[in-house]
Parts: sequence; structure tokens; C-alpha cells
Amino acid sequence: MAQDNRDAATEPSALAELFNQRANAGDVEGLVALYEPGAVLAAGRVVATGHDEIRAFYANLLGRKSEFPAPETLEPVSNGDLALTFARLPNGALSVEVARAQPDGTWLWAIDQLKIAPPRE
Repeated sequence: MAQDNRDAATEPSALAELFNQRANAGDVEGLVALYEPGAVLAAGRVVATGHDEIRAFYANLLGRKSEFPAPETLEPVSNGDLALTFARLPNGALSVEVARAQPDGTWLWAIDQLKIAPPRE
């Protein structure tokens, strides 16, 4: 199910908030809509490529977890139509993504590295 532009990220920093809203709503299709069709999502040992694999990953995740605390979002680093987005999760882990501007002016993630663990002291 495609999202219309009012629900789309018009800047890279909006992607994390949309992710949090959709994850907490249990909206698998809404989460998939935040990614380009050939995007890559890496989460631990799982590497999901493309909408079908990303959909399966989130269906499994949302089947096990229903609460996603709001992360601390950090200012994206941009270069033309690419942006590096960051979010610090409440447990200190980081999520780092590459977002790309789309022809319609919206932004989607092309690469998503979920949950990079904080350094051990």
C-alpha cells in the first residue's frame, strides 16, 4: 500500500519520526514505504534487501514487539540528494541510515543499519 505525500518525509530528518509512529501503530506497510524498492536493511545477522524482505523483517519484529520508545534524533548530514540520518535509542544503541531524495521531493531510506550497540567500557 503506497503512502500519499502528506504521510511522506519531505526532509531526511522526518524519517525517524515517521518510523516511530508507524512502528508503534503496528503498520508494517507504512514502515516498508519508508524505504526505496531496492533498499538494504541490516539488523544483527539479518540483512533484508528489497520491499518483500524488509516487509517480512518488520512483520516478524512487530509480531514480537509492540512498543518503540521515541529515539533521540541527531541532525542529518547531507550532500545533495543523499543524507546520513542517525537516531540514538534509549538503550544507547544507534541506528544509522542513508536517505536519498526522490524525484517527487520526498526522502526514502536506501540503506538502514539498525541498532549499532554502544561501545563497551
